[in-house]
Amino acid sequence: MNSLSVLGSTGSIGCNVLKVVETFPRELTVRALAAKSNLELLARQIEQFRPAVAVVYDEKGAGELKELIGTHIDVEILHGDAGYMAAAAFDPVDITVTAMVGAAGLLPTLAAIDAGKTIALANKETLVMAGDLVMQLAMEKGVEILPIDSEHSAVFQCLQGESRDAVDKILLTASGGPFYSRSRTEFSKITLAEALNHPNWQMGKKITIDSATLMNKGLEVIEARCLFGVTRQMIDVIIHPQSIIHSMVAYHDGSVMAQLGIPDMKVAIAYALTYPNRLPLRQPLPSFDATQPLTFERPDLDKFPCLRLAFEACESGGTLPAVLNAANEVAVQAFLDQSIQFVDIPTVVERTMDAHSTFSSPELTDILEADRWARGYAQDAVKKIRK
Repeated sequence: MNSLSVLGSTGSIGCNVLKVVETFPRELTVRALAAKSNLELLARQIEQFRPAVAVVYDEKGAGELKELIGTHIDVEILHGDAGYMAAAAFDPVDITVTAMVGAAGLLPTLAAIDAGKTIALANKETLVMAGDLVMQLAMEKGVEILPIDSEHSAVFQCLQGESRDAVDKILLTASGGPFYSRSRTEFSKITLAEALNHPNWQMGKKITIDSATLMNKGLEVIEARCLFGVTRQMIDVIIHPQSIIHSMVAYHDGSVMAQLGIPDMKVAIAYALTYPNRLPLRQPLPSFDATQPLTFERPDLDKFPCLRLAFEACESGGTLPAVLNAANEVAVQAFLDQSIQFVDIPTVVERTMDAHSTFSSPELTDILEADRWARGYAQDAVKKIRK
């Protein structure tokens, strides 16, 4: 049985993790849960899974959570960065699921690796910001990093039993989001409700907007470079609107291996939690008939400049990916707050990247400083757009 710490337990990935745990209680158990501010849902999760530790964002939330769960449940409630890192490195835990949103996942993931925990990684920003440092620490500690993102899980599965030296290309598929077939001239009219209406996947708000701009795919390119030890030139992005092929690996003999399935995160989650075994999820198979063809095309970088910017950050390396990520987080939140338009998101990111002097061989402190600087610069860029 694998014991879990689930960081980001009230988000989309976290909730799906707990559904898998609920279905397979003999294989999985929960020892720690961490969320930000959805206290009512976290309280229900504590009631059901009875972890030893629970973590929330701040002291006020910790007090409110104590009131919600009462005194009949024995759980230690922590808060803040120290609490998240404690839950990530909690001694009884075998696997730390890092499903926190954004840059907040970096330090807890590092704490978990330092404690020797296997990482089930859903927080792509960890590798976007500090991929080389994270992978180096994992190697030093003998820690496995198992991907939960459907695309990276697909690549990981396609690599099993194969020589990494035989890999020619990693082909990351993307649905294209809700606007891929929309004319670029119509982008200025995109509403928040439209951007949050993803055609295939049910996800949190931030990642849904990232999917609409294709920034999510750009972040996944940076993640894949670090996770699989390849160059940017070995990674291609292919638009596949049906989201049945989750990604592919091309080998130097011309063979292409693909992992297919319905668009549901539980397969990738279960594989990471019980690797190298597979749980009998009994998911329905995709429909393979002439009425539902699988189609592919190249992404339009002019229509979706966020993907282009992510390619540039990936090729530059250093602190630029952290700046890209931080500026994007600020811009997406501004769009969610309806302070800027959809088309302003890449503008904020590009202005921030252009103003940054990249440090090519950063330490963790350099990365965190680049993140802090980029957030401030991006917030100023948002203000200028709003005027």
